[in-house]
Amino acid sequence: MANRREFIKISSIGAGGLALAANTFSWSKGMSFADDLLSPDKKGALRTPTYCELCFWKCAGWVYKDERGEIKKITGNDDDPHCNGRFCPRGTGGVGMYHDKDRLKKPLIRAEERGKQIFREASWDEALDYIAEKLGKIAREHGPECVALFTHGSGGKFFGDLMKAYGSTNIAAPSFAQCRGPREVGFLATFGELVLSPERTDIRDTKCLVLIGSHLGENMHNGQVQEMSDAIDKGATIITVDPRFSIAASKSKYWMPIKPATDLALLLTWINLIIENEWYDKDYVEKYTYGFDVLKERVKPYTPQWAYGITGLKPEMIYDTAKAMHDASPAVIVHPGRHVTWYGDDTQRSRAVAILNALLGSWGRRGGFYYPEKASLPDYPHPPYPKPKRTWRDAFPGKFNLANEVLSTGICDASIPNTARDCTFKAWLVYGTNLIKTLPERKKTLEAIQNLELLVAIDTMPMEITGYADVILPECTYLERYDMLRTNPHREPNIALRMPAAKPKYDTKPAWWMAKKLADKMGLGDYFAWNDIEELLDWQLKKIGSSLDEMKRIGVKKFPRQYDDLYFWPDQDFIFNTNSGKIELYSTDLEKEGFDPIPKYTPHPEPPEGYYRLIYGRAPMHTFSRTINNPNLVDLMDENTVWVNPKVAKIWYLENGQEVYLQNQDGVISKFPIKVRVTERIRWDSVYMVHGFGHSNKKLSRAYGKGGSDSELISKVMLDPVMGGTGMRGNFVTFLTEKPVEEEVAS
Repeated sequence: MANRREFIKISSIGAGGLALAANTFSWSKGMSFADDLLSPDKKGALRTPTYCELCFWKCAGWVYKDERGEIKKITGNDDDPHCNGRFCPRGTGGVGMYHDKDRLKKPLIRAEERGKQIFREASWDEALDYIAEKLGKIAREHGPECVALFTHGSGGKFFGDLMKAYGSTNIAAPSFAQCRGPREVGFLATFGELVLSPERTDIRDTKCLVLIGSHLGENMHNGQVQEMSDAIDKGATIITVDPRFSIAASKSKYWMPIKPATDLALLLTWINLIIENEWYDKDYVEKYTYGFDVLKERVKPYTPQWAYGITGLKPEMIYDTAKAMHDASPAVIVHPGRHVTWYGDDTQRSRAVAILNALLGSWGRRGGFYYPEKASLPDYPHPPYPKPKRTWRDAFPGKFNLANEVLSTGICDASIPNTARDCTFKAWLVYGTNLIKTLPERKKTLEAIQNLELLVAIDTMPMEITGYADVILPECTYLERYDMLRTNPHREPNIALRMPAAKPKYDTKPAWWMAKKLADKMGLGDYFAWNDIEELLDWQLKKIGSSLDEMKRIGVKKFPRQYDDLYFWPDQDFIFNTNSGKIELYSTDLEKEGFDPIPKYTPHPEPPEGYYRLIYGRAPMHTFSRTINNPNLVDLMDENTVWVNPKVAKIWYLENGQEVYLQNQDGVISKFPIKVRVTERIRWDSVYMVHGFGHSNKKLSRAYGKGGSDSELISKVMLDPVMGGTGMRGNFVTFLTEKPVEEEVAS
């Protein structure tokens, strides 16, 4: 290859890389994993507290061990409001991460040997010295602002602190630009508040739940799934809008198999119906909202008859579902969703969802959206962080001003040299996120990587991104480490402790240790003044009336709300954090930035003849691509399939179980074949596959070559102009029933 940075398979390193290395980690004095770390529960079993790392929900639980200290199982903590004592399949399967023999085991450094790039094993000191030297050079020659961190996971907090101490605030979570960003910006522009994680939805008390592209039951957001089940038992109406008959659809009173890319048309029609029939909460709208009269005029053209021709949904179904929302109001939730980066108008679609909730009076009301509260932890004393001279926004002057987080794709774009920029990013630190499968437009991602002076990958597994790294730092799993206390907002403030249930296997380390050691080598040790994380956690806990010893025993601690403001009081006066001080049906923020202050429908491109819209989603037992190699979870689902409507299967002579390759509209062909599933559960104009499969790294012994990768077929992005989100559902695929010629050539 001509590239300066080739993809290297981790499995090509010497046999020494597979050996069990001596662990130089310094544990606290007198700590014994057979005694001190093991606290008996009421039945005498040995257990330690943790919170799960398999998805962002971070359910708190207990890790159980036998008398030898061997990890056996994980269960939920009964006191945890995130899980109520019950773990999902992913959470209970987390033990598989610990036992996975494919784990990264030693620090690795890219080297040149006889003209070929390889990874060689290194000590921790050598690997961290290498990184410190490179970062120091980049800071001197370009400025620390030319370094970015991509992070997805709890340990990323420590690398974020390191970045801020170094002088860069370019800290990006791909979950913003590639997932939840449009809903946060849309709801912030409407209510002056974020949706947050976990979402502030009061599903347990709702009478009507509307899921529009939200796959509860498959994405396994634990608390929401439990509350949805309870709501169904209590007779709540479930309305599911989805071109696929999902698990949620099977539990619904109304399944609306909408034509993909027309969701905004349906939402605007619902808004029109609710206003026209005076089904909105008149007192609420009059007291709390801004722009109602303008909204009323703007949505008049969006009738059920008009929407029928756009969405394929019959007018009577659109009418009946709008009436069902009204009948349940204000205990109704039009769910804001999670992965909402679809077609490029995603902020405006999220705005329509927010407007619909406002008209129904659900924001701040029981059964709608509650006001969460978060436990506040003090920061350990440290010097002030230096003020960066530049941020990622300087690469995009006048654009994405409403984005309230750093754009991961913005960092990627700004890593490709451009004479118009003062600073092109020179180094990436990548913590716990497989950017090759996470970022769309893989070709652009690889181009950006080739222009970096340093790429550091911190991970537990040899994902695709690690093959492009200059340095690989192997992190121990969440079952082998401390992390920061979990403080996610909920109905009542709470904290949860994660502590190691066992010593780290191999020569792996926790993120806090890596960041602290690297800070010392970079002359930034004052920002990590604590001796070890136990000292840090105990200091924080004592400041809020607890201690590390207490949290080791109980795992989760709840605190009383500061005020009785979970919901609005009747006739409560309230000033919203918007320019008008009210819920903005007409957005002054969007107007100021030159965008439509009220959403309007614009048609999206249709599939070319012989192509079908690619829709992707989740499975209950897997989280993105990070669990596909987990030995416990792979038994539940070891590969994905492509769902094809019987009418389409007949045209192409496709049968159940037949292997096909997929080719997208830009000629990109899937690396591996995928099996066909012929089913009425998908519309004829679309195909569906579960995200995260089709790994190309052979070191992932259970995941390599299993199923197809939707990520590699997403070469077209429909950019959201409001906040920079990457709409990824504008890609279309067709079927290749024979192995492509390109696949005959070894890669």
